[in-house]
Amino acid sequence: MKVIKRDGRAVDFDKSKIQIAIEKANKEVKQKERATKDEIKEIIEYIEELGKKRILVEDVQDIIEEKLMEIGKYELSKKYIVYRYTRALVRKSNTTDESILGLIRNENKELAEENSNKNTVLASTQRDYIAGEVSRDLTKRILLPEKISKAHQDGVFHFHDMDYFVQPIFNCCLINIGDMLDNGTVINGKLIESPKSFRVACTVITQIIATVASNQYGGQSVDLIHLGKYLRKSYDKFKKEIEDKYKNKLSKDVIEELTQLRLKDELKSGVQTIQYQINTLITTNGQSPFVTLFLHLEEDDPYIKENAMIIEEVLNQRYLGIKNEAGVYVTPAFPKLVYVLDKCNNLSGGKYDYLTKIAVKCSAKRMYPDYISAKKMKENYEGNVFSPMGCRSFLSPWKDENGNYKFEGRFNQGVVSINLPQIGIIADGDENKFWELFDERLELCKEALMCRHYALLGTTSDISPIHWQYGAIARLKKGEKIDKLLYGGYSSISLGYIGIYELTKLIKGVSHTTPEGHDFAVKVMKYMKDKVTKWRKETNLGFALYGTPAESLCYRFAKIDKEKFGTIKDITDKGYYTNSYHVDVREKIDAFSKLSFESEFQGISTGGCISYIEIPNITKNLEALETVVKFIYDNIQYAEFNTKSDYCLECGFDGEIIINKNNEWECPNCGNMDHKKLSVVRRTCGYLGENFWNVGKTKEIKQRVMHL
Repeated sequence: MKVIKRDGRAVDFDKSKIQIAIEKANKEVKQKERATKDEIKEIIEYIEELGKKRILVEDVQDIIEEKLMEIGKYELSKKYIVYRYTRALVRKSNTTDESILGLIRNENKELAEENSNKNTVLASTQRDYIAGEVSRDLTKRILLPEKISKAHQDGVFHFHDMDYFVQPIFNCCLINIGDMLDNGTVINGKLIESPKSFRVACTVITQIIATVASNQYGGQSVDLIHLGKYLRKSYDKFKKEIEDKYKNKLSKDVIEELTQLRLKDELKSGVQTIQYQINTLITTNGQSPFVTLFLHLEEDDPYIKENAMIIEEVLNQRYLGIKNEAGVYVTPAFPKLVYVLDKCNNLSGGKYDYLTKIAVKCSAKRMYPDYISAKKMKENYEGNVFSPMGCRSFLSPWKDENGNYKFEGRFNQGVVSINLPQIGIIADGDENKFWELFDERLELCKEALMCRHYALLGTTSDISPIHWQYGAIARLKKGEKIDKLLYGGYSSISLGYIGIYELTKLIKGVSHTTPEGHDFAVKVMKYMKDKVTKWRKETNLGFALYGTPAESLCYRFAKIDKEKFGTIKDITDKGYYTNSYHVDVREKIDAFSKLSFESEFQGISTGGCISYIEIPNITKNLEALETVVKFIYDNIQYAEFNTKSDYCLECGFDGEIIINKNNEWECPNCGNMDHKKLSVVRRTCGYLGENFWNVGKTKEIKQRVMHL
């Protein structure tokens, strides 16, 4: 039996603790009021015989009080209550010592494996985690209503980012980079004027990214389409310099050739600045900025030629990779790349198909970019195409006072994700009971989301000048409240969800890929969509339904439910729940069928969605990848390739690591057997760091636990 502590940790049931607690209370009362050893033993046996897999520590204490009352030990029960209250006061005074000291000693494995982009050995990262542990503690004990905190602890839902909730900062955003480049900005009290060249514009973007990342906790997206005009400025500048110097000495063709040579060098170094700066910067939260670069072309863009050149260079540099400390080219985790497929580049004879071919080649080696279909996105978002935020959430269409659509300069207030399988388990096949409980829990999610909103309400622009005063989000006055940006749908606030597949299995007994399961799953999705629409009308807040890209949450919910309800075939026995609306990984389904099936769910989950397909031997299947990319354009809004691959950090070998005769991993290329440099990579996350060894798994392979 596992006892769930107040901080959410699960520990083994220890009967000696009950015995010690009652004996301490015994000493405070007269002899005749004391519980005998046999009576204490009977209380312990009663608790053990409950046969529960999981029990809250508060429930254990309630049972002890009840049993003491039953045997007539009223005075003793009173002393035990006082003892319990005293212990509660001690806990309230400090509950973070153990986790923080464990972090500093590098013994807190839960934090070490929580985020692959953060190295918990580094002092800067530890500092952020220490602050996060304090924030999480204050959030659970003081800032959130008790029922919200308890619902999070019980896995009813997940209140995301508790480690930052103590501060009035938000989740993720689309930086209004065009406004900041064109009109200038201020960083650390210093004026940054509009750049005069492409290379300077790239440098300014990285400065903005670093400052923005240090003042929020989620991802940020930057639309590179705004850089085209600055590449044109560099071209005009170079051409004028060369003409002024060689006007009567060189022909126009030679002048143009020299200009293009300088421009290509400027282009390469500018893009390199973005890539290397992002990967070498360490923000105040101890990691590289969580950045997404949006790569798209607009046919009416006067700088489309320059933007095509920029996209080509970004893709080529990502294909090459970045050298690690051993001098080996590896896949950087950031920036994430999102490439838009449109009429001009969907591999159907368009002018810019060559860019898509480069993108596919890059995907085959580096797992990026992701792909967005402009055709499908326009169907879902009133004819608009725009970047997802760093966390893969999307904003709803919003128009300014002039009736123009606006997406950049907007943000997400926060996320709460509901555990759908848990509702299905409790309903035990009774669909009516499911809908009743589903309704109750959705209302609880709304209350939790409102806590996120209230935490931001009343915040002044001074909390983060780069966001609120100098253009990343707005240009408010000093001391002005941000409240007007929280209402009217300008910012979103997201209801996430996990486990449509498992829920459907529990209620209908079949997968949501079957006709009966599909109808039920769609009904559940539309019910959630209708709920957030209703909440939006009630509150004037931008509630949205969001297919949570939270792999660790899939494991957290499954772990809680297994401890609470035991092993349930095809539900808790897997160790994970299926993310959002996705098809379960064990179902036999081809890539095209999967994308077609999930596309319908993306059209409902407009607050955030992404679909994955896994392709074996991806580096040898460029033609197949191109076929899939063409299919994406016509059939689904947002998709990403994934594969399982081995990787040697010693020599850069990208193939299959062998297990030698001594049951040790070995690189077939260089013979390296250092497990820290042999990495099985699910390259969705781009993680190529040190392996975490999971003791007790398959002995012959020593199963490694990676980021996902």
